Amino acid sequence: MIDLTYYLAGALILYIIGMYCLAVKRNMVKLIIGVEILASAANLNFVALSAYGAPGKVDPLAHTFVIMSIVVGACVVAVALTIAVHAYRHYRTLDVRELRRLRW
Repeated sequence: MIDLTYYLAGALILYIIGMYCLAVKRNMVKLIIGVEILASAANLNFVALSAYGAPGKVDPLAHTFVIMSIVVGACVVAVALTIAVHAYRHYRTLDVRELRRLRW
């Protein structure tokens, strides 16, 4: 069995990548991908910590929450991509700074 440290390190790497995408990227699609990477890091942490809570047992409640999180995340991504498509059709750009400038 793989040690808990490896799962937490993998989740930390995913978290850093997601935060990097949110901090540096300006494209709406890349920001949506960054949010999904952050959600994946949280899901990985949740499942890994539930598996190591009691020796030899895995908490099914954590898996249920992660499945629900994945479903809600897919719905959020669908809505966000729809907004991105409409913004591109209307303004011909996906640059967040440019779209923010158009607000005024």
